[in-house]
Amino acid sequence: MKNTRATTAGCVLAAAALMLAPEILPASGSGGGASMSLPQPQRQQLTPEQEAVVLYNDGISYRDKAAKLEKESETETDAGKRQKLEAKARDKHEDSIKKFTKATEKNAAMFQAWGALGYAYRKVGNYNASLTAYGKAIEIQPNFTPAIEYRAEAYLGLNQLDQVKAVYMQLFTMDRPRADELSAAIDKWLEKRKTDPAGMDPAQLQEFSAWAAQRKQLASQVSSLTAPKNERW
Repeated sequence: MKNTRATTAGCVLAAAALMLAPEILPASGSGGGASMSLPQPQRQQLTPEQEAVVLYNDGISYRDKAAKLEKESETETDAGKRQKLEAKARDKHEDSIKKFTKATEKNAAMFQAWGALGYAYRKVGNYNASLTAYGKAIEIQPNFTPAIEYRAEAYLGLNQLDQVKAVYMQLFTMDRPRADELSAAIDKWLEKRKTDPAGMDPAQLQEFSAWAAQRKQLASQVSSLTAPKNERW
C-alpha cells in the first residue's frame, strides 16, 4: 500500500483520521507491501490525538525502511552482508516500536497504532508483547482482520497451533483473503520446521501439516464452487 499524507486543520482531524481504513501491514513474513499513513495534522497546537497520528506516521516510515532492508537481505548472497541488512532492519523495527508505543500513550483508542506495534514486536521476535498489542487493537476494533491474522502468525512463532487453527476458521468466514494469507504463512512455517523443529513433537507437526493441507483443499473446493462462470457470447 502506498503512503499518503494530507494536511487537515481543526480539532476534528484526529477523530476523522481514526475513521479511515486501518493501515494494512506487510504480507506475512515476506515484508511485502506497504501501509497507508493516516492524514498528517499540522504541528502547531496539536491535541494528544493529533500527536498520536504524527507519531504513528513516523513509526510507519521506520517500518517501511525496515521492509526495504528485509527485501534486500532476501536477495543478498553474501552471508555477512545479509546479516548486516537484517540487523539494520531490526534496528528500524525497534525505532518503530518506540514511535508506536508513544502513539498509544497519546491515544489509547488508536487501534491502528496498537496493530502496528504488534507487528513490530513480532518482527523482532517478541511474540508475547506482540500478542498483547494485537489484543488491544482487536478489543478496540473487533473486526480489524489484519490484527487478527497477524496475531495468528505470532501464535505460530510460539508454536501455539490450536490457536492458529481457531483463527484460521474465524478468518475463513469473515475475511477470506486474510485466511489465505494465514494459510501461506502456515506453509512457510511448516517448511521451516522441516529443518528446524524447534523442539516440537514430530507427530504434532505431522498432524498440523495434515490439517493445513486439508484446509487448503477445502478452500480450493469452496472457491471453485463460488467462482463465477465464464460467459460465452
